[in-house]
Amino acid sequence: MQAWQVHEIGEPSEAMRLAEVERPTPGEGQVLLKVRAANINFPDALMCRGQYQVRPPLPFTPGVEICGETEDGRRVIANPVLPYGGMAEYAVADAAALLPAPESLDDAEVAALHVGYQTGWFALHRRAHLEAGETLLVHAAAGGVGSAAVQLGKAAGATVIGVVGGADKAVVARELGCDVVIDRRTQDVIAAVKEATGGRGADVIYDPVGGDAYTQSTKVVAFEGRIVVVGFASGTIPSPALNHALVKNYSILGLHWGLYATKNPKLILDCHEQLTELAARGVVKPLVSERVPLSGGAAAVQRLADGVTTGRVVVLPSLDAAQTASTEHGVAV
Repeated sequence: MQAWQVHEIGEPSEAMRLAEVERPTPGEGQVLLKVRAANINFPDALMCRGQYQVRPPLPFTPGVEICGETEDGRRVIANPVLPYGGMAEYAVADAAALLPAPESLDDAEVAALHVGYQTGWFALHRRAHLEAGETLLVHAAAGGVGSAAVQLGKAAGATVIGVVGGADKAVVARELGCDVVIDRRTQDVIAAVKEATGGRGADVIYDPVGGDAYTQSTKVVAFEGRIVVVGFASGTIPSPALNHALVKNYSILGLHWGLYATKNPKLILDCHEQLTELAARGVVKPLVSERVPLSGGAAAVQRLADGVTTGRVVVLPSLDAAQTASTEHGVAV
């Protein structure tokens, strides 16, 4: 089978190599899945760079989230067991952790439903207890995890303010349903949030960025507001001044969603049931901006790492076969 492998740490476009390898052999309690679609996540880029908390042995195949197909033809959502990640034609996953794929979504959307939406749901509901009528501020609102948080915030009845970087991303954020969109490249984020909230600030702030975004959050969080830290896409990990949290009476909450798989896996199942229902109603629908063939995987991970993508970029191994067949028949694709 074909699979992307990382043999040495570095930038994704340089570290990842497409190779012909043997299909992985499932261990006890594991299953072999045909990869129908693999969603690219920021941790894939961080693992290539050696900067993620999980460091699989070299060589490894990136890809932590897939829509897979079982031997009996069922579509499932899975988190592949590294080093046999999802950016390949086949991957290995724990049988007990497989989730049924919502029928209302196609393969690419299914692959993008799990990590980002589970992270958003746990952050907004489990950690921050977002209530209808509150104001939610989402940093990187047009990105993968940000777009999920926007949709989940609207589904919860919140007023959603989205912060983005660039005019194109501002258009995407508006289409996602943001009530207010702030372009950090041309606007003063702090002033714009205060204006939009009448000086009160945001009740819940969803921060997958860190760095300057976190600093801005502390300036615009409302009384008894909650800042949920879910990642550091900026590359800068903040050092919060706890006296500031005390003086302004706000909470700083951390979320490491992956811990629930071992600490309380039933919550993941409960969340998936709710996400499936929301998807069936059309309330949430992953924003898949690009569907790329397996051969374009490294370039796609690099674009995500460089921060130039919107929504989700999903790898579809079947597109390679389709392109080959079309080329053989003299049809350009």
